[in-house]
Amino acid sequence: MDLMALKRTNVYADDEDLAMIKEAAARMGVSEAEIIREGIHRIALATRIWDEPFVTDEETFDLGGPVTDDDIRTAVTGAHEARERRNRGHAA
Repeated sequence: MDLMALKRTNVYADDEDLAMIKEAAARMGVSEAEIIREGIHRIALATRIWDEPFVTDEETFDLGGPVTDDDIRTAVTGAHEARERRNRGHAA
């Protein structure tokens, strides 16, 4: 983050949130201000309305039809099992 672009502002927070910020900052070894800046940045990105789509039509692909819950479950389960085998040192 470019320090020259930072602007000072005041934010009101409740005691419980401030305690969590303090704990996180200590655990991570960063300032409380850094935790707050990161939180602001993340929520700003999460709620941003983008002018253009993330991918163009040319960057997408056709799955050949609707994807069912079972299709997703099978793909996720298979990928998880393959990763577990790799983590144990076995070929996928």
